[in-house]
Amino acid sequence: MDKKEALEIVQEYAFELKYLPTHFRKDKEINLAAVKRKGSALQFADKSFRKDKDVVLEAVKEDSYALEFVDESLKKDKKFILQMIKLYGTSVFTYAVKPLTKNKKFILELIKLYPHRDDLDILLSFADNILMKDKKFILKILKKTLPRGYVLQFADNSLKKNKKFIIEAVKQDFFALGFADNSLKKDKEIVLEAVKQDYMALEDADSSLIKNKKFMLELIKLHPRREYEDLNNILTYVSDSLKKDKKFIIEVIKQDFFTLEDIDESLRNDPDILAIINKKK
Repeated sequence: MDKKEALEIVQEYAFELKYLPTHFRKDKEINLAAVKRKGSALQFADKSFRKDKDVVLEAVKEDSYALEFVDESLKKDKKFILQMIKLYGTSVFTYAVKPLTKNKKFILELIKLYPHRDDLDILLSFADNILMKDKKFILKILKKTLPRGYVLQFADNSLKKNKKFIIEAVKQDFFALGFADNSLKKDKEIVLEAVKQDYMALEDADSSLIKNKKFMLELIKLHPRREYEDLNNILTYVSDSLKKDKKFIIEVIKQDFFTLEDIDESLRNDPDILAIINKKK
């Protein structure tokens, strides 16, 4: 068999590269022909070609799965992995290995380029666990991602139980409350910080707070109605028991949060409540 015949074989049946004589398997032109036909034929290439960027690029271009067979030296090569990600998307990061997967600067660079949820799922799922315990690192990521609070899904449980950390996180995005430890979802200080960002944070607050008259009044007084959207959000989360509580209703009417239509039917004809409403007209 000569080289011409060997080329013809791999151009039609790429995996036949595995059975070619050693001197052909060490020939770059033959290896290139094989991976152009079938990217995953890279697994049968001579070891020297699994780290040859020309051969690897052709293999990955044909089939990104070929990255599975790339030499370890390339899987930890920052420039190479970044090039592959720019060409084929963040899924390439699943093939990266240490020390790249715990390189803070590199991962922050990737997140800056790919800040959205689907990409974060990949980048943070395959980042080294030690980074997920790093408070400063997670807070930096929060500033770069969309939605910001979603990052906390990947944070270590020790951070999810850390009150100071969670307060900083919800200040950046109320959505972070949803990933905090349950013990902190009943913490008034944390929930109030989250609600300052958006009333929808109440969706993740512990039910004991939603039923707590004093807490809900404090929340309302801190946030007098500014626009209808705010009103709509808060009404969604006020418990039915509080909507029937006359003292509570009187206080919130004073803050312009409730209208007659929002009040429980049992209180709509209450003379004290009607008097306050009529006085505000």
